[in-house]
Amino acid sequence: MRANERELDLVKIAPNANPPVCKIMDYGKYLYEQSKREKEARKKQTIIEVKELRLSAKIEEHDFSFKAKNAIKFLESGDKVKISIRFRGREVAYATMGREVMERFAEAVKEFGKVDKPPVMEGRTMSMILSPHKK
Repeated sequence: MRANERELDLVKIAPNANPPVCKIMDYGKYLYEQSKREKEARKKQTIIEVKELRLSAKIEEHDFSFKAKNAIKFLESGDKVKISIRFRGREVAYATMGREVMERFAEAVKEFGKVDKPPVMEGRTMSMILSPHKK
């Protein structure tokens, strides 16, 4: 009755409460403001992607520096970087070489990102995750 007099809506806030809680408001305006708040929140949030770079245990210096440059570019743009080394055939016996390459890579990009997950062997693949420094 009061809501009709003011030309507003009667909205149930807590219908399961005893007695039920209602509020007199302009429901259309409420929905509009809520959608504006959600849109503003979406605008402020950032989506972090995980970019992947593949190295080899016997990587040459030029290839290494090129991959490091790409990783730095990804870290500067705020993305995480997953570095993986796939061991083929008998290379698995030389996993220590792969670990050394990973540590050298982490050292090369330490100004732009830190090691989030240290090098771990999963089957024939060794992987490590780097995340950008907080701004």
